[in-house]
Amino acid sequence: MKKTVVLLLLVMGFNGISQTQNELLAHYQAYYKEMRLQGDVNGVIGALTHLNVLSPSKQRRDTLAFVYMNNGQHMQALNTIGIEKKDDDSDLAVQVKAVSLKALNQPKRALEHFEVLFTRSPSAYLAYELADLKIQTGNNEGAAANIEYGIANSQDDMKYAFYERQQPYEVPLKAAFYHLQGLVTYNKDKTKLDDAIASMDEALKIDPNFNLASLSKQALEARKEKPEGQN
Repeated sequence: MKKTVVLLLLVMGFNGISQTQNELLAHYQAYYKEMRLQGDVNGVIGALTHLNVLSPSKQRRDTLAFVYMNNGQHMQALNTIGIEKKDDDSDLAVQVKAVSLKALNQPKRALEHFEVLFTRSPSAYLAYELADLKIQTGNNEGAAANIEYGIANSQDDMKYAFYERQQPYEVPLKAAFYHLQGLVTYNKDKTKLDDAIASMDEALKIDPNFNLASLSKQALEARKEKPEGQN
């Protein structure tokens, strides 16, 4: 009799726990939807965190990391999903790792994730990110190949944002590629200043207000007037 009573109490206890957990899941699912409607990022993060504790899932974890990334919380994003390259990572997870590692000034680590994204779904935008990171890591030959792809596949309506001024601005993506082309030309052969400047001119021809290309051209012209090693 005692065993029957204990067993009954255990069953009732488990049912109570299950019911409470289901109620909590329903609550945070409703809370998540409401926070999304209100555009409350911190509320969305809180809801997803609770949902992931109550009912862990790869999709929820990736979504939480993506929200952190979009909110500029790159370290939190990476703490959520890690930085390792995994074959079974979703496209969203790879994107979070690539963008967040780049934002945290980890170009080598970011590069391998951008490579995965490009392999899965090539695009001119990804080619630009690859070229930029390869220039940073000294792989000018690899960057040149990505630039060639990017120039060939950039459409007139594609834009890229720059932030070196107080006020961010956008330029046509093709112009951005020509700017990188000039940098690669100079990096590969410091004597080819005219060719590097010509690429900057192509960028400025597309967008005369491209500030970074203008600054790069000025720097190259200064080197031409006063070669390295001369006082």
